[in-house]
Amino acid sequence: MKTIYKSKQSEITMMELYDRQLKAFNMDYEDLFVETRFGNTHVVKIGKQDGNPLLILQGSNFTMPYELSYFTALLSYFCVYAVDTVGHIGKSSQTIVSLKTMEVGEWASDVITGLGFQQIKCLGAGIGGGILIKLMCIAPEKVEKSVLVVPAGIAKATTLRAMVSTFSPMMKYIKTKDEEWLKKVLLPMAIDENRIDKTDIEMLKYSVEHVGMNTRFPSIAKAKDLQRFNAPTFIIVAEYDRMFPSKKILAKAQKMIPNLKTHILKGQGQMFSLSDGDITMIKEFFEN
Repeated sequence: MKTIYKSKQSEITMMELYDRQLKAFNMDYEDLFVETRFGNTHVVKIGKQDGNPLLILQGSNFTMPYELSYFTALLSYFCVYAVDTVGHIGKSSQTIVSLKTMEVGEWASDVITGLGFQQIKCLGAGIGGGILIKLMCIAPEKVEKSVLVVPAGIAKATTLRAMVSTFSPMMKYIKTKDEEWLKKVLLPMAIDENRIDKTDIEMLKYSVEHVGMNTRFPSIAKAKDLQRFNAPTFIIVAEYDRMFPSKKILAKAQKMIPNLKTHILKGQGQMFSLSDGDITMIKEFFEN
């Protein structure tokens, strides 16, 4: 089977990183595996065991535990089911599922069924947000409420602009192995250098060295695709997101999603951080 890892040793190295990142939460967790029509899918159950269930969908070139760390504060309130997307970094099948069709939404629907839920609250960020939108299109009845953070799949990604700003420092890192160049790769996404820490540098370094980086994005949803979806939706965008522009996302979402709440992370980019107030808004949106 085709794999995203550059070698068998690369896969071992990435899984060692994955396990270290997961253990860094210092919480009990449970590894679950569910069968889908696209292969076996790994899910980590973590957080408040008697809390309301919350499904979190993974993005793309980074590990699920790394991406889950953006939402660590939610683990105190919800019983989180964090999913490794098939065909991406993680412990799920390496089956490649199309982001251009509804296949990835069908996969997410199978995951919910496999976990034993008829309906569940959902959260997705970046590519994970684009996957969640596909789920909202294909199986709207399974999404109780949705939170989309800097999501793909609503407005066209400005990939060329993002690639131009990161290409030169990436090439210099590959040539020199100087990690300062990785910081420069991340800066257009972080906006503020103070938002980049050693965990971010380590994640990017491992991905560059051991994974065939994914450049695919979910296709853009159309209003007709979402016409059956009317569950409450909360979209959070970053003011200076160069990849998924906030103004375009909000303008498009207002036309497509009827039951919509929005929020802008002021002064932030695609590598965002959530304040206590942001976490409270998400918590209250899910619970009220």
